[in-house]
Amino acid sequence: MSLVVQKYGGTSVGSVERIQAVAQRVIATAQKGNSLVIVVSAMGKTTDGLVKLAGEISTNPCRREMDMLLSTGEQVSIALLSMALKELGQPAISLTGAQVGIVTEAQYSHARILHIQTERIVRHLNENQVVVVAGFQGISSTEELEITTLGRGGSDTSAVALAASLGADRCEIYTDVPGILTTDPRLVPDAQLMDEITSDEMLELASLGAKVLHPRAVEIARNYGVLLVVLSSWTDQPGTRVVSPMSEPRSLRDLEIARPVTAVEFDLEQAKVALLRVPDCPGVAARLFGEIALQELDVDLIIQSIHEGNTNDIAFTVNKAILKRAEAVAEAIAPGLRSPSTADSQEAEVIVDRNVAKISITGAGMIGHPGIAAQMFTALASAGINIEMISTSEVKVSCVIDAQDCDQAIAILCETFEIRSSAIQLPVLGEEVAVLEKKGNSRKISTSSHLGIPTPKELPPVRGVALDLNQARLAILYVPNRPGMAAQLFGLLAKENISVDMIIQSQRCRVIDGNRTRDIAFTVSQTDAQAAQITLQQAASVLGCGKILLDTEIAKVSIVGAGMVEQPGVATRMFAALAAERINIQMIATSEIKISCVVAKEQGTAALQAIHSAFGLAGSQKIEVRA
Repeated sequence: MSLVVQKYGGTSVGSVERIQAVAQRVIATAQKGNSLVIVVSAMGKTTDGLVKLAGEISTNPCRREMDMLLSTGEQVSIALLSMALKELGQPAISLTGAQVGIVTEAQYSHARILHIQTERIVRHLNENQVVVVAGFQGISSTEELEITTLGRGGSDTSAVALAASLGADRCEIYTDVPGILTTDPRLVPDAQLMDEITSDEMLELASLGAKVLHPRAVEIARNYGVLLVVLSSWTDQPGTRVVSPMSEPRSLRDLEIARPVTAVEFDLEQAKVALLRVPDCPGVAARLFGEIALQELDVDLIIQSIHEGNTNDIAFTVNKAILKRAEAVAEAIAPGLRSPSTADSQEAEVIVDRNVAKISITGAGMIGHPGIAAQMFTALASAGINIEMISTSEVKVSCVIDAQDCDQAIAILCETFEIRSSAIQLPVLGEEVAVLEKKGNSRKISTSSHLGIPTPKELPPVRGVALDLNQARLAILYVPNRPGMAAQLFGLLAKENISVDMIIQSQRCRVIDGNRTRDIAFTVSQTDAQAAQITLQQAASVLGCGKILLDTEIAKVSIVGAGMVEQPGVATRMFAALAAERINIQMIATSEIKISCVVAKEQGTAALQAIHSAFGLAGSQKIEVRA
C-alpha cells in the first residue's frame, strides 16, 4: 500500500460540483489501495474576497488579524470536501493546520514551516480515513496556538512538507493544466507537455514565474527526495514527474529552508574572455557564439552589459583547457565587429584573463529575500576582494574574482551564510558530472548516477522557455572600480526591501577624474523601479557614481535545461533565433542551466515564440488553460 499526498488548488474546489468531482477522484485513488492525505486551498476567489473585506474595514490591517481571517477560507474547503467524501461512503476527517500540528516561524503572512507533528494524521490513516488538511496555514507554537499563513504558494508548500514528514511515496499537485509545459500556452498554443523534469530545472522555471509550482515547494521536494507529480484536476492524463536526486537523511526539524543560501560553489579552472565595444545591434551575440559553437567549445558564464552609445561589452568564461581556441575565435571575428553607425568606430577589443575563479552562492531561499546578493558583495568587500564579473539567476549569484582570492572568498562566504561544509567544487565540463564536497581536509566525490539523476548528456538541452514582462532595468554609470561598491549599492536597495533579479557588471573600464569606473545594470520588478532609482540617485554623488538610468520597456526571456551543460551551441541557437527576428539583445546573464536575455518589451512575446520554435519544443496538441 502506498501513501499519497494530493493537493487541489482553488479552482479545483471552486464550486460544489468541482468539490464533488475531487471527491470522486480521491475515492478512485483510495480504491487502488492507497492511504491518502488531501491538501486543499480556499475555494476559487475566496481569499481575494476576504482581502477585499479587510480593506473595507482598515487601510492597514493588522497582520495577525489578516492571518486569522485568511485561514478561514481553507477551513470551508476541507469541511465541504470531507462531507462530500463521507456522502460517497468514504471515511474522512478534516483538520486545520493547527490540528495537524504544522508548526511555523512566528511570522504572520509569510511563515516558513519548522516541523510537522504527524502523530494525529498517522492515527487517522491507520483507521482507514482520508485526512483532508487545510493548506496555506499553521501555528507558531503548540503552546501559543497563534495562527500563521505561509504566503504565496502556501498550499503547495504544505503538501510537499507533509509528504516529506510522512515519508509519502509521492505528492500529487493538481492544477488547471495537464502538467508542466514548455512555456505559457496562452502565448504559445502549441506548448508541449513534459513527461519528466528535474527538480533543479523546475526550480529555475518556478523562479522565473512558471506558476504551476512554487519554488519553496520544489526546494523541499529536492531536499527530501520527494517525488512530485503535477496533474490536471480536469483530465486523467499522467502529468509531469518532477524528479529529485536521492537525498541523504536529514532532520525533519527546521524542515523548510531556514537559511536563504544552501551552498557555496567554486571553480578554479575557468578563464575569462571579454570583447569590448561590440556593436549594439541584432546578430552580434549569435555571430560570436556561433563561431564558438562551430569549434565545439563549451562556454560557462556569458554576460552582456549595457553601455552608453552604440556599443556594449560581451564577456564569457571557458575552461582553461580550451582557452587558446576560444581566444583565437574571439580574435578572428573582432576586426569585423564595428558599429555600422559610426565611420571612425574602433574594432572590438579582446581581453583575456587566465587567473580568475568563479565563486557562487545558491539556494531557493534567496527568492523573495532582498539583500542576499548585497550580503555576498559585502562579505567579499570586507576581505578586500574585488569583483570582476557578476551574473545572477533567481537561485544563484556568481562572481568572477582573482584566482588568488578564491580560498579567502570561500571562507568568508561560508561564514557569512553559515554553510557548514566549506564549498562545492564544480566539475570540469566534459567530464562525468561529479559533486566534490570539502569538509576540512577530506573530500567526498559522488557521480550523478549515484545521486539518482541523469547526467547532462542524457537530458535535452532545453526543457522550457519563460517570459517576464514585469521587470524594469536600471543602469548605474561610472561606478568606482574598487572593492565594496556593489555591496554599498545593493545594500541600499536591500534596506528598502527591494529584490534585485539580474545583475550585470560591464567589462570596460573608463577613467573619470583619474578614477577607473565601470557600469552596473540590474533588473527589478516594475513596482519597485522608481523607488530603486530614487534610492540610488540620493546616494550616487556620495558614492562617486554617475547617472542612474531607468528603462521600464524591457522583457526578460529565458531558457532552462540541465542538458545544456555539455552541449555546445545552445546559447548560439537562442541568440540566432532572436537575430532572425531582428530582436536586439540588451543584456545577457547565464547560470549552468539557464540563459536569460533582456530585449525590448514590445518584442518579448515574439522572442518567446521564436526561441520556443528554435528548440523544437512545440507539441501537436493544443493545451487549454481553464479559467
